[in-house]
Amino acid sequence: MFTAAWTAPPQLPTEGFTPNWSREGFWRQSLRQSVRLTAGGRNVRIRLSNAYGTSPLRVAGATIGRTAAGAKAAVEAGTLRRLTFRGRHGTVVPPRGLVVSDAAGLAVGPRESVTVTLYFEASTGPATFHAQAYTTSHRGRGDLSADPGGDGFDETSESWYFLSGVETDAGRTDGIALFGDSIVDGFGSTPGTDRRWSDALAERTGRPVLNAGIGGNLLLNDSSWYGEKGVHRLRRDVLDLPGVDTLVVLLGLNDIGFSETDEQPTYRPAPVVEAGELIEGHRELIRQASGLRVIGATLLPFGGSDHWGEHAARVSHELNEWIRGAGERGEYDAVVDLQRLMADPADPRRLHPAYDAGDHLHPGDAGYAVIAEAVAAVL
Repeated sequence: MFTAAWTAPPQLPTEGFTPNWSREGFWRQSLRQSVRLTAGGRNVRIRLSNAYGTSPLRVAGATIGRTAAGAKAAVEAGTLRRLTFRGRHGTVVPPRGLVVSDAAGLAVGPRESVTVTLYFEASTGPATFHAQAYTTSHRGRGDLSADPGGDGFDETSESWYFLSGVETDAGRTDGIALFGDSIVDGFGSTPGTDRRWSDALAERTGRPVLNAGIGGNLLLNDSSWYGEKGVHRLRRDVLDLPGVDTLVVLLGLNDIGFSETDEQPTYRPAPVVEAGELIEGHRELIRQASGLRVIGATLLPFGGSDHWGEHAARVSHELNEWIRGAGERGEYDAVVDLQRLMADPADPRRLHPAYDAGDHLHPGDAGYAVIAEAVAAVL
């Protein structure tokens, strides 16, 4: 039985937060991406998403291997495996579709990294991608899928493309999915070091942890930059993953904060929402996740950030009070109170300075470690 060991929610091709290749796509190029798994096994398979493609995605070849330590874009010697799709070396992913590869015999351990290489002979068109990877992807000319070295990969990006999941035959059914925005995605953590709180939680619990965060994501409204609204994407990004039994929800801050600043051009219009609307959104997530253990997390303090204002202060307080009560009433199976945990004792409206990545909105590495410990305590 296969278990989701890593995931990255798909997003619409866009400029994103940093330069990326999503709008131009790929042609006669190889794409090499490394991801850290949270469940081991003797066999692996991958998911390729063309969720936002309007034409078929033609993959001419694909390989997987264990990531070589300390070497740019290199695969560990002797571990490279050719991936097949229904016995064929290539595949076509239909528009808006998903393809899962056949199993490849590759022994991997939990918290070990694998490298997936895709070769595109035909033009892909704009690429379904995940904007913020906090790790480096590589691109090179020609078919480099069978090359364990990394010398041919001469361009880099900090996004993931088409690759939306890696699964192993771990047979685990105790996976934890984290659902939310940039704080779940890991904004503010040190790139290339796997120090998101999803990484820390996997290390602390020994369980598969799936990071289903999208930077900028909203609970109630779609965005071209920040993905489909949470109440629409939960099934695809969490409920359809094999082996998940627990869902942690941390979402709603951008619904509140985007309407507070005129300096945010990437989400317009920005509807002004009230706590009651967000509460109904949380209740809808709970309904959709029936059968899972669902844990709610209060919004972190964000005073002094570009999301802060009089309206935001009131609505976030009302939503957090409801989340706390939802745990007591049994709507959420448990609650982790990140607002109180992460607050500055001198001013509870603000993030503790020791946890602040610098924008008064996102934690840094130390803050993410604290969040992981708190979530582990209520699992």
